[in-house]
Amino acid sequence: MKELYDKVSLRCSRLTTRAYSTSFSLGILCLKRELRDPIYAIYGFVRFADEIVDTFHQYNKEDLFTRFKQETYQAINDGISLNPILNSFQHAVRQYNIDRSSIDLFLRSMEMDLSRKVYDDPGLKEYILGSAEVVGLMCLRVFVNGDDTLYEKLKPYAMSLGSAFQKVNFLRDLQADYTNMGRTYFPGVDFTNFNETQKQHIEADIRADFDHALEGIKMLPKSSRFGVYVAYMYYMALFRKIQNTPCEKVLESRIRIRNRYKASLLAYSYVKHQFNLI
Repeated sequence: MKELYDKVSLRCSRLTTRAYSTSFSLGILCLKRELRDPIYAIYGFVRFADEIVDTFHQYNKEDLFTRFKQETYQAINDGISLNPILNSFQHAVRQYNIDRSSIDLFLRSMEMDLSRKVYDDPGLKEYILGSAEVVGLMCLRVFVNGDDTLYEKLKPYAMSLGSAFQKVNFLRDLQADYTNMGRTYFPGVDFTNFNETQKQHIEADIRADFDHALEGIKMLPKSSRFGVYVAYMYYMALFRKIQNTPCEKVLESRIRIRNRYKASLLAYSYVKHQFNLI
């Protein structure tokens, strides 16, 4: 039965999300139940693509990614894939009319990581659009559940939230990206001489994205608002910790939020949500 296979596929996407990201898993659990599986499906797809370009160094990453991309489009066209992650993703794409252009842009950005190491301003904008902003749009398609008017209204806010998350990830992962893989995402920044002025300039840009995104979170349907707000609060906490960490320490180690603090953020977010204070 295809229905049973689809359930197994979704379990794989859930497992992938929970294994790779406790923070996003927490946010997804705060969504209305019927929204959770398609978001798991999107995250699983995004995570596998990212793993290919960032992790599988002992393999031919170009070949793996080419096959993954081909199988993605084949899955969407056929309505099935023997790769369970792609099977659950194609189901979400078809059910919620996720734009093919968003998928194209996402895969293009992942492909850039296979060869590009240094980004100028246009390159960074292209990369963030594909790697983060359109992922926000994929999720927004699920959150509005067919309401095209609301989708167009919330589109710029979802893109700002994706952008903020990605830039925080860049700062959090400086050691892995710059030290281990030689990637420089922030144009004009020499990380051999990284200083507080440069760090504060980057942080001001991120803060503007977060402020704009929050306006859109307040306009989301109740079914998704709490879950997205939880993810927002987690990333804001991570951002504040990075702000309070000296630039040389950001380069030396990955900044993390303890699970105990994540639990307190969840409780705080729940109270704000219950009393309509978001």
